[in-house]
Amino acid sequence: MPSFMQVRRALTGAAIATAAILAACAEPQVIAPPPPVPAVSLSPKVIEQAAAYRRYVATATAISPAFADGDQVAQGVRAGAAYEPQQLLRGAIAYGAVVALQDPGFVAGVRAYAADPTQRRTIAYEIMKDPAYVIGINGSAGAAGLVKAALADDGARLLAQGKAVRQAAYDVQRSPWSKKEVAGREARLSLAKQLSATPLMGDTAETARLQQAVLTTGSLGITGQAASPPYTPIVVRSMAIAALAALGYADDASLQQLMPIMADPNAATCLNMSKLNLYQCLAVSKPHYEDVFCLGVHSLMDTGKCVLKGAGVPEPAEPATRLTEASPVGPIPVGTGSAVKTR
Repeated sequence: MPSFMQVRRALTGAAIATAAILAACAEPQVIAPPPPVPAVSLSPKVIEQAAAYRRYVATATAISPAFADGDQVAQGVRAGAAYEPQQLLRGAIAYGAVVALQDPGFVAGVRAYAADPTQRRTIAYEIMKDPAYVIGINGSAGAAGLVKAALADDGARLLAQGKAVRQAAYDVQRSPWSKKEVAGREARLSLAKQLSATPLMGDTAETARLQQAVLTTGSLGITGQAASPPYTPIVVRSMAIAALAALGYADDASLQQLMPIMADPNAATCLNMSKLNLYQCLAVSKPHYEDVFCLGVHSLMDTGKCVLKGAGVPEPAEPATRLTEASPVGPIPVGTGSAVKTR
């Protein structure tokens, strides 16, 4: 007869064997993979703002100073006035964000925080709380240099075109049509104010180009030298939006957090003053050549100076020479900051 210990050993062995059989039949344990790292993405609504900004710059810098009649002057005045200051500012920051994403070192520096969900969320929160947090991220100097270069180029082009149009205000006085009074002066002032309050849509091709640029570093072909801080608020906010895009926090679901970053009171004041000066200029302007002056100085030059200031780049030096020696006598007493030509 088996002893108690023998029976116990037999039962224990049977239990172990049974457990082994059950373990072999059980489903293998599945370890959940870590969540995927979000792709770099920027809300189409933000890209549309950038495209609208680029459309204004392209349209305004294409205004020819070779005016042949009053209709061409009127077209130029309408084109120059056609931006809403707050939208243009948002567009400049949005475009700056796309440009910042062109720097591979900056994108890599931001993406280093994207793999861990907790760290990614923390960094995004810090940037939303204080956009200047982005300055401490590796590669920020290179991105800042690109943003400054891109915006400075736009501002310099607007300023240069404005100077050419301002010169035309004197040159066209050789033509009798330029001295005739503008018809419907009140209506054209009202139209300028209406255009200044109407949002501008971006060009379809430019929108597509910017969308592709978000995904492809270097595709815009913009070059610039790395820039050390301090940076202007527009440059900082551009990099902040770009960093959030690289972290996956700049899609449509994050718009409520993005919109406050796409604003700057000082830059808005500059653009608003440009508009007020334009309205004052058009209010007292009578002949066509004075409208040319309003267009050149307040629509183009003033706006270009605001963009340059926003980029943190000084205005190009202007030689202290007379605008022209050949123009006939023609004072241009139009609005704030007007020029009066005398012999």
